[in-house]
Amino acid sequence: MKVPSLFRLFSTRPAHPVGPDGSMALSDHLRELRARILRVAVVGLLTLGVALWQFDLLYDLVYGPYEKAAAALAEGSTFATTSGAGGGLMLYLKLCGFAALVVTAPYWLYQVWAFILPGLHAHERKWTRVFVIVAGPLFLVGVVMGYVTLPKGLEVLIGLNPDGVTNLVDFNEYLQFFTRTLFVFGLAFEIPVFVVMLNRAGVVSGKTLAAHRPWIIVGIFIFAAIATPSADPFTMTFMAVPMVLLYLVSEVIARSHDRRKASSSPNAGLSPDELSPL
Repeated sequence: MKVPSLFRLFSTRPAHPVGPDGSMALSDHLRELRARILRVAVVGLLTLGVALWQFDLLYDLVYGPYEKAAAALAEGSTFATTSGAGGGLMLYLKLCGFAALVVTAPYWLYQVWAFILPGLHAHERKWTRVFVIVAGPLFLVGVVMGYVTLPKGLEVLIGLNPDGVTNLVDFNEYLQFFTRTLFVFGLAFEIPVFVVMLNRAGVVSGKTLAAHRPWIIVGIFIFAAIATPSADPFTMTFMAVPMVLLYLVSEVIARSHDRRKASSSPNAGLSPDELSPL
């Protein structure tokens, strides 16, 4: 009798019939939420175990940008852990936990989306699917761009040390710096998606985007200068130029959507003096 009850913990099927309007009892909502959280926890723990098994591979992946930056400088830089006797253990757990969170992101994001999906209308479901399909690859492209530019940014930051001074880098702080940099790059590449979604919602028009294009481009470069890990123009440009190109693409999409929306309007083609059929 214990096995079926264990399976019920992971079941998202409502115990009570769903109403004709799609409504569900509060207890069924809580039961579904519990099941999805347990699924994510189990998948996350399994992935964490695999990450601990492949720790050396993950460490080389994270250590790579720092190694390239340190090799390009005359004065070396040293890694260290300053967390006491448990520093090595925390290094394992933080690095492998971050890897498990990233690897399982498609699964737990799907669980969040599947929990919200029943409460959306048909047209809202369509646009959320488009958002997920486009936003995911763009975020990954941004993460890859951040990883590629990270050695140059680290080289500039470490190179600011005075002559004769060796930079002692705590690995925990470096891991935070590493994850924050990749996250910022990934988030920056999501801006065009939000622009298109705002246009679809009627918040901003393509004509408005075109009118403010110069200021928006300046704002993108300012954002890139603030968000990038170093003050060198190489890293800033590496983030800003793709963002500008993606913004221009989103502007074209917004203007095309506005034209289609205007042509399908009942008042399309009427002069200001003509009466609307409505």
